[in-house]
Amino acid sequence: MIERLIEEKHKIPEFDVVFIDEAQDLSPLQWKLYDVLKTKAKDIYLAGDDDQAIFAWAGADVKRFINEPAKERVLNKSKRISIEVQVQSGVVVDRILEIRKEKEYLPRPYEGECKHISNLGQVDLSKGKWLILTRTKNQLLELMKQVRKKNLYYQSNKGRSYKVRLYKAAKLYTEWTKGKILDEKEEKECKDFMGNEHFNRKLNWYDVFVAASEKDIRYIRLMLENGEDLDQDARIFMSTIHAIKGGEQDNVILSLHQGSTIQKAIKRSVEKRDEEHRVWYVGITRARNNLYKLKSKNKLKEYKL
Repeated sequence: MIERLIEEKHKIPEFDVVFIDEAQDLSPLQWKLYDVLKTKAKDIYLAGDDDQAIFAWAGADVKRFINEPAKERVLNKSKRISIEVQVQSGVVVDRILEIRKEKEYLPRPYEGECKHISNLGQVDLSKGKWLILTRTKNQLLELMKQVRKKNLYYQSNKGRSYKVRLYKAAKLYTEWTKGKILDEKEEKECKDFMGNEHFNRKLNWYDVFVAASEKDIRYIRLMLENGEDLDQDARIFMSTIHAIKGGEQDNVILSLHQGSTIQKAIKRSVEKRDEEHRVWYVGITRARNNLYKLKSKNKLKEYKL
């Protein structure tokens, strides 16, 4: 689509103002479109942060963003991060060796907390809002298993941590035991999990849903017993750093497990190492108040922070 638009640039209308956000992540092709738009707009704004340029693997050209001739304005007061988180983020960007735009950000007037933890049991995940971040998908899957074992409700880009159809059917069956009349569709939603069992107001949903996985039933039951509200968005969201870009939360657990594949890749060049530091900068600055750095079980595969 972008290639066709560039080829037929005479079809692009004139604009008073053009805004381009996350400009540090533009690929060479997108920069070509930007060059066309410059001829079509009275004013054009490039908004971005070179310290958050983490998509070089997808073709992003941070050098072009930094070197683009323009009147520069630094928005130097953060509305997100606390003082302690700001200090930690500075440690990482100071490691960037090649081209970088020097700037100073002022944090929110909130002290916050930043400390290491050895496991998830060292923080109270039963209350408050949390974001759990990992560098790799494999590490994310491992931490998801750990959170599930604690019978905590979480969400990810894949959706909710429990079987939504099962929970919906459980709610319907429970409402039926209390006198609600189910329509044909609602009855079928329950029967999908009932096998040869019949509706019985004396039995709970988990007694008659014999066709459902025992693990899934137990997980939902224990979450409800723990007071989790499964009808609302989860208090805990889990993601890789790349997938959460733009997100934020009061409390962030950042897994420092880097992995051997990444460690081999960043040895190839200074540019690769710089991009890796930027990835961790993005992870750190998702925290509004508190940052908890989860140590890797294998110290050799840990990002030093």
